[in-house]
Parts: sequence; structure tokens; C-alpha cells
Amino acid sequence: QVQLVESGGGLVQAGGSLRLSCAASGRTFSSYVMGWFRQAPGKEREFVAEISASGGSSVKGRFTISRDNAKNTVYLQMNILKPEDTAVYYCAARVIGRHYEYWGQGTQVTVSS
Repeated sequence: QVQLVESGGGLVQAGGSLRLSCAASGRTFSSYVMGWFRQAPGKEREFVAEISASGGSSVKGRFTISRDNAKNTVYLQMNILKPEDTAVYYCAARVIGRHYEYWGQGTQVTVSS
């Protein structure tokens, strides 16, 4: 079992930056693939970024994902934010070869124009 808690969301002006954090419980954090997803009002949840246990990453767009296994934390650095980035951002974890099965409660990001 992995429990995930996101933080760092908030209101920011267009062009600004935010860094989201996701703190994970459990002793096997370093073995999980960690991801960020987002869901805007009236839209389906979409993939944002993913980072493997070894640090290899896949990112959609202008964001950067990183992890600190010593702190059981994964980060999402979001730069040059746009109003269309407004959404609830979710952290998720999965075992290699499986679908994401552990999810955080989400953190709201609102970008004003």
C-alpha cells in the first residue's frame, strides 16, 4: 500500500511558476513509477508526466518531473503557466508493468489570465 499526499497548488498569474510536491508513505517508494495527472472542469483526467524508479522521465509539455527517494517525494515543476493549465493535479504510483493504482487526493492549480 502507498498513500500519496499532494501539496503546492494555488492561484498564480499566467506566466508564473509553481512546484507541486507529492509525499508518499511506505518503504518501497523508490521502486514505484510515479506520475502526475490533471483534470480540468468538464474534461477527462489526462497524463502530465511520469518518472521511473531509475529517474527516466516522460513529460507532456512545459513541465519537469523529478523525485527524491530519500524523502519519498516526487515533484512537478510547472513553468510559464497558462490559464489552460488550470486543473486539479493528482499524484499517482504504480508498479512496473501495471496500471496506476495508488492516487492522491489532488491539489488545485488555478492560473489567472
